[in-house]
Amino acid sequence: MRIRVIGGGLAGPEAALTAARLGCGVDLYEMRRVVDGKTHLTPAHQTIEFGELVCSNSLKSESPHTAPWLLKQEMRRGASALLRLADASAVPAGHALAVDRVEFSRRIAEAIAGEPAIRVIREEVKRLEPPRAGGPAVTIVATGPLTSDELSAEIQRITGAGHLAFYDSISPIVDAESIDMDRVYFAARWDKGTADYINCPMNGEEYDRFLDALLAADPAESKEWEQLDYFPPHAPASGAWGPRYFEGCLPIEVLARRGRDTLRFGPMKPVGLRDPRTGKTPWAVVQLRKENLRADSYNLVGFQNHLKWGEQARVLRLIPGLENAKFLRYGQIHRNTYICAPALLDETLRLKQEPWLMFAGQISGVEGYTESIATGMLAGIYAAAIAQGETPLAAPRATALGSLVHYITKADPKDFQPANITFDLIEPLEEEVRRKIRDKKERHRIQCERSLAAFDEWWARGVKAASSF
Repeated sequence: MRIRVIGGGLAGPEAALTAARLGCGVDLYEMRRVVDGKTHLTPAHQTIEFGELVCSNSLKSESPHTAPWLLKQEMRRGASALLRLADASAVPAGHALAVDRVEFSRRIAEAIAGEPAIRVIREEVKRLEPPRAGGPAVTIVATGPLTSDELSAEIQRITGAGHLAFYDSISPIVDAESIDMDRVYFAARWDKGTADYINCPMNGEEYDRFLDALLAADPAESKEWEQLDYFPPHAPASGAWGPRYFEGCLPIEVLARRGRDTLRFGPMKPVGLRDPRTGKTPWAVVQLRKENLRADSYNLVGFQNHLKWGEQARVLRLIPGLENAKFLRYGQIHRNTYICAPALLDETLRLKQEPWLMFAGQISGVEGYTESIATGMLAGIYAAAIAQGETPLAAPRATALGSLVHYITKADPKDFQPANITFDLIEPLEEEVRRKIRDKKERHRIQCERSLAAFDEWWARGVKAASSF
């Protein structure tokens, strides 16, 4: 009863730990490794550690009755291994769950090393083959946004369909000691949670100066691995080829070109961030979030970009408080490849034509850390059932977990784009209830209660009774 998991990011370790606790042996493959003293990495990674977070360090909102909160609550009830480790690695971040990324990776490695049923294999997988006698019964592909060229070609061969792809971006990180604390203030939006964010306020003149510099900044040159390919039938009807950014993670220079106030209504939104020193709300605000518990570094929230490093330093030092900022990491951009899940996967994340092959994480068409871990948890549950000769019981549509999978497997294949968990994906209330309850927060509260009740029923019926969780 062995399964094979390919990928050591977030979904892969979650799937491996889940399946192992459900009684399966697991071969966990990761292509990042050290061979003869030489480190082999992907273009976006800096380490060979499991669960390395290459973008933000936030797993999003913990505010009750929000969609990200609901998804995490279901995962906690389902004993998600990585969510437990994220909770243990948390750093203050107002109403969000943010982690110390180094500590988070360390704890994941420790959990995997402490699980005797998991065997770690540091090599690149280039071929996907059906089960053989004595071999793994199921293979879970959780290779994330930078699936190797060889494995991408193999997936394309098996699926008979092309990949879609978009660019994903990385926010800059600054040394805390280089921030001019006399020019900034601590606050959380609308005073939700604790005041853990550093806020850099701008007046209208400062904002215009920053925006002009940003619009004039030189973009970074695209490397070969960053070239974005469209595979038929997903090529644009116009025949145009080029970057296809994910709308939920647009580079700031792309947002800026959409209008002079776009940033003020996006990552630089000042609403709910009154400056306690003046009693007024600034024209615009740049928020900084802690990277670790030592609070010795902060990332610029929502400031992913694809500018030359020298240009980034010049432009970002126009932000009040960052005039002498020391950058520990500049913003970057990388390609994120994913399959056309609606055309390929069933509700248990199995390839319809080859049910021994499963997909989880960003390559399956979800977007976000929590969503990737969630699909990894589900893939581990489903793979364990298959390996043990059982039929996996899909998470119900009424749950946040089921709604996320429902989206990636039922969306229109022609216009499919990865998605974060939102209430738009969760099963809506009946029309009669919606007419009766006008308050959106109250409707969301009812949806959350229904989803959690549906999860509890599914968990007791389909997983917990036959597991050691």
